[in-house]
Amino acid sequence: MKKALITGITGQDGSYLAELLLEKGYKVYGLRRRTATPNFENIKHLENEIEFISGDLRDLTSLTEAVKATKPDEVYNLAAQSFVGDSWRQPIYTSEVTGLGVTNILEAIRLSKRDARFYQASSSEMFGKVVETPQKETTPFYPRSPYGVAKVYGHWITVNYRESYDMYACSGILFNHESPRRGIEFVTRKVTDAVTKIKLGLQDKLHLGNLDAKRDWGFAGDYVEAMWLMLQQEEPDDYVIATGETHTVKELVEIAFQHVGLNYQDYVVQDPQFVRPAEVDILLGDPSKAKHKLGWESKVSFEDLVKMMVDSDLAKNKGQ
Repeated sequence: MKKALITGITGQDGSYLAELLLEKGYKVYGLRRRTATPNFENIKHLENEIEFISGDLRDLTSLTEAVKATKPDEVYNLAAQSFVGDSWRQPIYTSEVTGLGVTNILEAIRLSKRDARFYQASSSEMFGKVVETPQKETTPFYPRSPYGVAKVYGHWITVNYRESYDMYACSGILFNHESPRRGIEFVTRKVTDAVTKIKLGLQDKLHLGNLDAKRDWGFAGDYVEAMWLMLQQEEPDDYVIATGETHTVKELVEIAFQHVGLNYQDYVVQDPQFVRPAEVDILLGDPSKAKHKLGWESKVSFEDLVKMMVDSDLAKNKGQ
């Protein structure tokens, strides 16, 4: 039986990845940071099938112990301070967890289980102020947030360990991927939650920043399959994972409001407080390498994704 250790298992991607690996017959371990109120909402239905190991990306000793205890065949590093907006308010914490945390987990693997295959969650935010469109594996990085900068460090340290220590280490450069399990602070979920609350009379307006920002949005459930596929190849490599389509925040808002029979113009307020200090205007990924080498492509359309999230939030908010 194959064994996998997932950091960030309680997050959106961690929960979908745990589901996928359990379906494939893996023994799944989840690294859990000690918090006063653990948030298990995304993995409630899997809680009894996952074995939790305590550890923190900022603490090498705890990670080395976790790798020693679990002896994983595969390690997926999905943990991070993952909210771009907060990275300006918490730049040092973001650097420690999202950046240096990657070195800690790689070092723990190098010291305790060097033949484990490693997946690093890289991000399209590394491209930031894009120098070419669409963005592919060879596109230079130009991050525009402390989060993006930390992710670039995590990406390159993964390449460095692969080349320095002959470790099987991959990075997936994932473009925006969403689901009903997305954190409420992310724009897609903020929109779908607000739309349903407005429909139910629980909220009056939706305050948003830049409606013209363009993103390449896919379904998280599709994207975790790409992570797994990367670790099944003969040679480790880095891949852009994206839909290859771009949509504006305005389109997202239109579809979500339309789905519940409302006109977004009656409810959306553009609010300067939600405009970032340095904006990323367009992210559009070229997933052709992943399609060619991994046989992977995105399945759920943008429109279906938005409707899926609205339906889920409608059910949740009706139950309040």
